[in-house]
Amino acid sequence: MDITGKRVLVLGGWGLVGAAVCHRLFQEKPQLIVVASLKREEAEDAIQAYSRDNRAAGIGFAAAWGDIFVRHEFRELNREAILQDTEKRFRLMHDCLDKLDDEILTSSSLYKLVEKHQPHLIIDCVNSATGLAYQDIFTGSGRLLRELENARGKAELTDSLQTEIERLLSCMTVPQLIRHIEILKATLYKFKVQGYFKIGTTGTGGMGLNIPYTHSEERPSRVLMSKSAMGGAHSLLLMLMSRTPLGTGIGEIKPAAAIAWKSIEYGSIRKGGKPIKLYDCPPDQGVELNDVFNAEMVCPCSETDQELKSVFIDTGENGIFSYGEFAALAAIGQMEFVTPEEIADYLAMEIKGNSSGYDVIAGLDSTVLGPSYRAGALMSGALKHMEQLQKKHNTDSVAFELLGPPRLSKLLYEVYIMRQSVGAINDVLQAAPEELAGKAEKYIAENSKIRSQILSIGIPILKPDSKTLLRGPVVKIPDSRVQKEHAISAAKIDEWAEAGWVDLRAANFKKWQKVLSELKAEIDGIPENDTSSAYHWNRTYWGTEEEILDPGKVVAWIFVNKEGDVGGMRIKR
Repeated sequence: MDITGKRVLVLGGWGLVGAAVCHRLFQEKPQLIVVASLKREEAEDAIQAYSRDNRAAGIGFAAAWGDIFVRHEFRELNREAILQDTEKRFRLMHDCLDKLDDEILTSSSLYKLVEKHQPHLIIDCVNSATGLAYQDIFTGSGRLLRELENARGKAELTDSLQTEIERLLSCMTVPQLIRHIEILKATLYKFKVQGYFKIGTTGTGGMGLNIPYTHSEERPSRVLMSKSAMGGAHSLLLMLMSRTPLGTGIGEIKPAAAIAWKSIEYGSIRKGGKPIKLYDCPPDQGVELNDVFNAEMVCPCSETDQELKSVFIDTGENGIFSYGEFAALAAIGQMEFVTPEEIADYLAMEIKGNSSGYDVIAGLDSTVLGPSYRAGALMSGALKHMEQLQKKHNTDSVAFELLGPPRLSKLLYEVYIMRQSVGAINDVLQAAPEELAGKAEKYIAENSKIRSQILSIGIPILKPDSKTLLRGPVVKIPDSRVQKEHAISAAKIDEWAEAGWVDLRAANFKKWQKVLSELKAEIDGIPENDTSSAYHWNRTYWGTEEEILDPGKVVAWIFVNKEGDVGGMRIKR
């Protein structure tokens, strides 16, 4: 895409890579660069510095700040502050684990940010995998296990046990990543963002699981492996997003080396934003090692009035390193390193439509094994064999509810019932909805074999009166794995019937007539003498008027053309 004159949102625009990206954007002359960072002072300092750069003449800047993984009202709070507050922790937990709805979506920090600035392009330089993995689910699990052990045999749920359960649920990495992707997808589509490009991570600086730099006594560190797992999962989810017809170009540059550097200086060495104070323990004041080592034992050391000062190299989000540390990790055979300017250059190439050779999404797309010619050639034979077996055993193979979702089984059986109880597609379109409902109800009443199949796979049957439900021992909708009882209302009945009940009401057959009339119009729009390859669903595919109501074919057409805002069609083969 052409960046000139566009609005660009740079997430993590204060950091090492984010700064290099912003500097590279100066060459493209966007209308506006929104610099978003975790802290307000970072974002404001960045835009002041960028505004003074002569190369940025004519470009507007705006500052934005906050945690993009939480709701807008929590964006300026650190994670621990949220987790320590009972009400906020409860809200965070449900924002992450509840089904995504409009309230969760529109309250999210990321949604609000994009809504406010309406960018044409988003460049995401946030180290998402680190932010998720370093919440350290393993330490949280350890605390919870200790609380559970203390509570063993006791009937009450202590406050500390409840707190640790809620903390752990709030810090689970996979649900947080999934929720982030759900919100990102909906936001990109809602605001018609033209491009989204991610700067990702391998988690190990390109090294294997033998990486010496582990952040813990474990080698490799489970937290570090979580970071790599999140980085990989993030890439695959972005690849799937690129296969979703959002109208947004998706790409990712994933450095597999240390990224350096921002500056080389002499000064105070800081950890967690605070200077490291110097302590001393004279040789004659050492502690004696006996049977138990307690990390919190009284320390005989004394604080000096000095801070640790030295020469360091600043690598941005990855921290500052000493001469020795940098010499070790950047050496050949260790992490080595890549500069942020190189990353920014490759990113600009991809955004502008030129292949850098480093787009991970394109790499995954080109190397995953997709549908094959051989499989396509064999498909008709497989279906024909199944048809022969159906005739031989006098049965119809409609749905087993093993593929899912329940809506798939519901739709397949509803098409099957219409075909069996009414006939050809024209007969369905010409009948009154009430007549279709009556015939379908009569068919279900008289055919216990089909009725039993439907109920036994967990799909209930709603009779035309909207009050009577035929059901088996298991019901897939509503989901009873989380909640056993659900309040019933007319709206809930409509919701459940749409999601996974065979619906025999006249209103549902009226919906079917609308869908089938569109399908019939599409088929009739194919010229009868057109035998070209222009239509992959041509007249031969659909067959005669009596053959059109093939459940599998009709439902596939619905999923391609009628499944939500972006449809359910595979766009890459």
